[in-house]
Amino acid sequence: MRVAGEPSVGELVKQASEQLSDLVKTEMRTAQAEMMQKGKRAGKGGGMLGAAAAVGYVGLIGVWATVAAALAIVLDVWLAVLIATALFLAVAGALAVMGRAQLKRAVPPKPERAIDGVRSDVHELKERVHR
Repeated sequence: MRVAGEPSVGELVKQASEQLSDLVKTEMRTAQAEMMQKGKRAGKGGGMLGAAAAVGYVGLIGVWATVAAALAIVLDVWLAVLIATALFLAVAGALAVMGRAQLKRAVPPKPERAIDGVRSDVHELKERVHR
């Protein structure tokens, strides 16, 4: 039975549908903004890591030459260079294995705040339905 001044069930369903639509749109905008922010940070971080790798590579060439020169004091030059090269290739292999393991454990980027917001909204809707 409908009380005078109270909205009908149809009007309530229409309002709920509009509110849910607005809520979903808001959460999507939040997710988009969060992913854009994370993307910008990832781009800057990637650029800095690339520059660090280039400078570090030049430094490693210097270290390799130093190791080879030190070994050349007691060994033939060709053998000193071969040993130094094998040492650095072993280190590179170990780093590659560790890096690959880290990448496998990495989770895909996701809009965590937006997901939490949607979960909260769904929980709130469930609470209101059960009241």
